[in-house]
Amino acid sequence: MGLAVVQDLREHRATASLQEIVEFETDVLSGFVLARSAAGLADSTIRSDVTNLEQVRAWFGRPLWEMEPADADAYFGKALGSSARNTRLARAQALRVYFQFLELRHKVEIHAMTGQVVECPIDEINRPRGQQRASLRIPPSAEQIDRLFAGWRQELVACRKFAPTARNFAAARLMADVGIRVNEARSLDLSDVKWELGRFGKLHVRKGKGTRGSGPRERMVPLINDAGRTLRWFVEDV
Repeated sequence: MGLAVVQDLREHRATASLQEIVEFETDVLSGFVLARSAAGLADSTIRSDVTNLEQVRAWFGRPLWEMEPADADAYFGKALGSSARNTRLARAQALRVYFQFLELRHKVEIHAMTGQVVECPIDEINRPRGQQRASLRIPPSAEQIDRLFAGWRQELVACRKFAPTARNFAAARLMADVGIRVNEARSLDLSDVKWELGRFGKLHVRKGKGTRGSGPRERMVPLINDAGRTLRWFVEDV
């Protein structure tokens, strides 16, 4: 039985020039940014990922799709050997997401242009570990909180600058009573106080903390624990 000659009917493409690869790399990064934006990530998160990728690219000196596990070993083991743990984790995460994008969107095209098979250089062996032993955090008791604010109220009587001290007191009391965060409290305006809503009134938190880089999330927070009284004092008397 003879062997038949099988002809590849796919179009044969010459290896891309250096200029074509440079332009293609720029287009790929732009597509990555657009895809992450379409996923709903905050601009700050996307900028952080791009900055991390640019740092790795500057060290590597070639398109990132050419990186292999040995290159990642050298980068995270030597170049970032003394860097902070969070820096190493952020670089590794950005690189892994970028390679997921390459494999899903451009794997065939990169192979056709360069002959390179795209494969993430970070694996289970060299992946930077971020787990750390959780520390026990015990919140202050109600008695301790009351003692803190009682002493703070006494300072209001004799403080040199009453307005900023009263502002700080009201903000801290509000955070303790209703559980909003510092950045949420500092973004509040008078129009965000909805006295007419609910039994106690509500706060319109416009810049609430999002999840996994999704950006600010709005929510309504009831003025429980007599938080409305402190807020009225600050608005009407201060």
